Amino acid sequence: MSGARPRVAIATCAELPDLDPDDRLVAPALARLGIEGVPVAWDDPGVDWDAFALVAVRNTWDYAGRRDAFLAWAASVPRIVNRPEVLRWSTDKRYLRDLERAGLPVVPTLVVEAGDPLPGALPDEVVVKPAIGVGSVDAGRHREHAEAEAHLAELHDAGRDALVQPFLPGVEERGETALLFFAGVFSHAIHKGPMLPEQGIVRPYGLFQPENISAREPTADERAVGEAVVAWLGERFGVLPYARIDVIPGPSAPVVLECELAEPSLFLGTSEGAADRYAAALAALL
Repeated sequence: MSGARPRVAIATCAELPDLDPDDRLVAPALARLGIEGVPVAWDDPGVDWDAFALVAVRNTWDYAGRRDAFLAWAASVPRIVNRPEVLRWSTDKRYLRDLERAGLPVVPTLVVEAGDPLPGALPDEVVVKPAIGVGSVDAGRHREHAEAEAHLAELHDAGRDALVQPFLPGVEERGETALLFFAGVFSHAIHKGPMLPEQGIVRPYGLFQPENISAREPTADERAVGEAVVAWLGERFGVLPYARIDVIPGPSAPVVLECELAEPSLFLGTSEGAADRYAAALAALL
């Protein structure tokens, strides 16, 4: 219809039909730009995705157990962000090896595929986590290698590949710093308290593990790492409407823990104008 507002689907999951409280800020921000934002479950078979000018992937947090279906959906949807090839890359944490090969600072990461044993030479304390997962669910911190081996066997028995990383003690004091970028430009950052218990595995608690979040001004070193990763991503994928780079203290400088390009929390409520900056990044694609 002539004069009708463009419509943007805000992709979510059936468990969050009205979106996470933080992402409820997106539709009003889009409305201020003359765009209608509509929450839609990604796996709802009755949705006509062609009816939307753009599909923004947001609260699709139930994809981890059926990633193939999620990626097939993304590939079938016209005008989706981030793009399907970005979603595929970002939803398997093996991407840390790509960042490392590019010379970017990352947490040292060993990939142990299903059926492979845990190597013998490991740090005294390690983190074991699934290669495909969200919200720290099924990740664990272990001081005993026997416990790490049991955790690895549990993941492998479920057909899941795993990552093994050294536990970096600086995270206990500093926590994580998540840096948010919209259209390649730094927007804001947050502090996230340590996610793993001192010992043991994070078991499912709904769609994600509860988080201790607050606004944070990143250090110059943290921001420099985030900007370097976003610049590399831009060379590989082009400018991305949104990206979240999570860093933690390394032995001498910040290192990348995760590079979230699929459905990360954007913590829009922690920074004045963040929702409008995100909406503007989406609007620029219309």
